[in-house]
Amino acid sequence: MLTGALASSYYGHPRTTTDIDVVVVATPDDLAKLAKFLRRASFNVEERELGAAWHSQYRIATITDGKSPHTLDIIFTDKKLERKMGSVLGLPIFYPTPESLILAKLRMIKATLNPERAAIDREDIKAILKFTRVDLKYLRERSRVQGTPEMLEDLIHE
Repeated sequence: MLTGALASSYYGHPRTTTDIDVVVVATPDDLAKLAKFLRRASFNVEERELGAAWHSQYRIATITDGKSPHTLDIIFTDKKLERKMGSVLGLPIFYPTPESLILAKLRMIKATLNPERAAIDREDIKAILKFTRVDLKYLRERSRVQGTPEMLEDLIHE
């Protein structure tokens, strides 16, 4: 599933980025096959790097492309994804639901120390709220659970 700036662009304002963020449902047993697949696609990655990311607190692996300056951020999960079908250049692709993307960005704002990064996430959320129909009741409930209701309300009213 695509996420990050590409998903934010899908739901809100388009913006450029030098990385691609994807969510991968996997288990540690899948990592050797994933590393082999990524190496065939010219990414510089070893299974041990994916394993370290899988077992880290955030479960994020940043992989460099062997043919460009771009990177691939893989966010590992073993949970069912809240996703919906969309497209990129006419190709079918999954995106997070707009609600789950907003909630993830709220968590990132809460956790980040980088004010520029937080400002980008705030702008992404405002654009999603402006251009995409979202379930505000669900967002408010989930933001209370994750401790971000004030941030959400501020962004709704901006």
